[in-house]
Amino acid sequence: MNASVNIKGENGETFIPASQRPDGTWRKARRVKDGYVPQEEVPLYESKGKQWVNKQQKVVESLPAGVKAHKTIPGLFITEEKKVKKEKLKKEKVEKKIDEVIKKVKDVKITEDKKEEPTDPTKKLKNLKKRLREVEALEEKVKNGELSKPDPDQLKKINRKSELMLQIYELEKKV
Repeated sequence: MNASVNIKGENGETFIPASQRPDGTWRKARRVKDGYVPQEEVPLYESKGKQWVNKQQKVVESLPAGVKAHKTIPGLFITEEKKVKKEKLKKEKVEKKIDEVIKKVKDVKITEDKKEEPTDPTKKLKNLKKRLREVEALEEKVKNGELSKPDPDQLKKINRKSELMLQIYELEKKV
């Protein structure tokens, strides 16, 4: 089918002539408006970026003899020498970081882990009362049968009730 051949009719109308399909059947002649361009002849849209890239690819850069280049980004050539330099820099950075960490570890003095208790006696008292409420809530759950099998940690917490009450009593004397 030759779609670019248009025929002018008696009234000045433009027609695309009848044509034969690949399977042997015939298409009817079609009337089209003046200025009609068949779809096959319409140029594909190219964005400005794509036009620029196509223009840049036409420019060929020559490299010195014996130098291999990897073209990852159009217009950018990474030679083997640049790759080696980048890898060396990365290794040096990693080694510096390792050295800094080692120095920091050596400078750190080993100290005993102590829980920092609140220095303010009112804060400490408030904290102890909160822990006492938790213990009493646990006891209540065990008595009501909500906790049929308490964990060993929960049992330890319940057993510490007397210690908590003693500490609260001593702190209340001070405050």
